[in-house]
Amino acid sequence: FQHIKYPTIQQLLTEEAADDLLRIEDFTIERELVSATPDLDIVRRLRDVVDRALRLLEFSPYSCRKAARALNDKQRELIVPFGSAGLVAAFEVRGDIVRVGAIRHQLEQDFH
Repeated sequence: FQHIKYPTIQQLLTEEAADDLLRIEDFTIERELVSATPDLDIVRRLRDVVDRALRLLEFSPYSCRKAARALNDKQRELIVPFGSAGLVAAFEVRGDIVRVGAIRHQLEQDFH
């Protein structure tokens, strides 16, 4: 049995995508604080889920669906299941680099 080494793909999170994550975390915290049964661990779980999901892009970015408004087959979307709807990470493959340009809640109006 021979061990197969797969090429490493570097993942870059743009400033916009990082800001999107902070906005989603803030929204999640605000929603939980007004809840009758707030879940104070939800942001940690959200970060863990997003981190795990984005790791897929390091070895298999083309397993994700093509972006709805893609100009080419290198523009893709990763579904990140979380809560009742989840998130969508929009990214583009450029050689051995995956550039994550945006992360949105699936129900956001500007992401359909």
